[in-house]
Amino acid sequence: MNESEVLKQHISKRILLPEDELNVLVAAFAVKRIKKRQFIIQPEFTARVRTYIIKGAFRSYVVGPDGAEHTIQLAIDDWWISDYSSYIFQKPATMFVVALQDSIVMQIEYETEQRLKREYHNIETFFRIAAEGLAAYHQRRIIASLTRTAEERYNDFITAYPGMSEQVPQYAIASYLGVTTQFISKIRNKKAASKPSKS
Repeated sequence: MNESEVLKQHISKRILLPEDELNVLVAAFAVKRIKKRQFIIQPEFTARVRTYIIKGAFRSYVVGPDGAEHTIQLAIDDWWISDYSSYIFQKPATMFVVALQDSIVMQIEYETEQRLKREYHNIETFFRIAAEGLAAYHQRRIIASLTRTAEERYNDFITAYPGMSEQVPQYAIASYLGVTTQFISKIRNKKAASKPSKS
């Protein structure tokens, strides 16, 4: 299945667009190959594109005054990523977005997206649905950070995103959850020790 077909499937799971509108939307995306450690967004530069991941993994993060990195989002196959505040308002970015592995993505430019949303109500509805899903995702994360223990957050993360730990380095998961890599290793060792041994 080529990149366009993958994106078509993703869109069709969220809204049933007429075939001609679906083709118009997908044709507005360009396929890009991103190398591991390559940045697609950096602070002070305005995010001009919205990125859909065909295959690969990305991390968005900010750097605090003390130089510590704080992961805002992790994204793998069939996810979207950007500095959304920068993209939506076309203001300078505050986050870094970097590839964690060699990746294939499809990107749409801001001006093109705005034009399509003006011309096609259904396409506007698709992006609204995507925005609502993203808002709910970030709200769940904030609530979890306020109400769940570190171990509960880790277990919830692994349950919700089972493929993430295979594609994303442990340091990135630790940063996302607000814990240390040593803490994650401790939890994993505890889980391994509690598994019944095969006789």
